[in-house]
Amino acid sequence: MKIAIASDHAGFAYKEQIKTLLASLGHEVRDFGTNSEAPVDYPLFIRPGAEAVASGECERGIVLGGSGNGEAIVANKVRGIRCALCWSLDTARWSREHNDANVLAIGERTIPVELALEIVRVWLTTPFAGGRHTARVKEIE
Repeated sequence: MKIAIASDHAGFAYKEQIKTLLASLGHEVRDFGTNSEAPVDYPLFIRPGAEAVASGECERGIVLGGSGNGEAIVANKVRGIRCALCWSLDTARWSREHNDANVLAIGERTIPVELALEIVRVWLTTPFAGGRHTARVKEIE
């Protein structure tokens, strides 16, 4: 799977570890930055990553920040994106099963890195269960 990944400075460390995990699982990763922990304006990195998913250039995306909230907001402003902020294995699974989330947001300051990596694994392997609600969401898009 081709996966877009982007972060601000507060999500940079987890982004680098998630990239290593994704590569070890055989995924192709497109990194939209940032490239250090130096302070940046997160929409400059998050929006291009979300746009790559919306355009079909990448199949899914992962965005990271301190809380993940701002990143989810920016990603969800892109037409065709269904970004879910996840902080547990259940929220990751439900975001795929029930919402067909195509972008995952994680907050580096909110959960341990081991949990973040497991969330990514669950999110990548959980299929969409289908349902009328998501069909309606896609219709509105």
